[in-house]
Amino acid sequence: MSTFKSGSSSASPYIDPTPLPSNVPHVDEIGVTSAPLKSAAFFIGAHCKEYNDDFMLCKKESPDPANCLKEGRRVTRCAADLIEKMRASCAATYDAHWQCLENNNQVYHHLLNLDGTNFPPHTIKEFYKCRKPERKLNECVFENLGLKKTIPGAPTHKPQVHELTNPIYKRQQK
Repeated sequence: MSTFKSGSSSASPYIDPTPLPSNVPHVDEIGVTSAPLKSAAFFIGAHCKEYNDDFMLCKKESPDPANCLKEGRRVTRCAADLIEKMRASCAATYDAHWQCLENNNQVYHHLLNLDGTNFPPHTIKEFYKCRKPERKLNECVFENLGLKKTIPGAPTHKPQVHELTNPIYKRQQK
């Protein structure tokens, strides 16, 4: 007979005891939570573009995920390398931005559609409280690493959302 044991009562993290096959080389994990990854995401996209493109092409061409492990390890190494560079050159601004995200990005606002129904929660997550530390981080990364934050799919004739000087923080009807 088995007994229930809460996962929160464990003092150590869970480690999968199943070893990887010997033909899969080891790669260290990035070792950060979601907030530092969100903070560095656009820079990772710019810095690791070639590796990401290779990985996505491999996934598209092959239905077996095992065929793309090599490309996935390259993406992981590239992202870890960039985060180390950001910590070395922009530690204070990087920490300020991801801690702001950690403290503020889980707040959902209860907005209603015109028909009275709620917006889906993932569409209304707000990052505007962290725009000031984000601007400082963007400047630091550009000056020290030469990477510029650009949002894919944003209109080219308009300024990026993080570059607006007087943003409007409300819904606009069109």
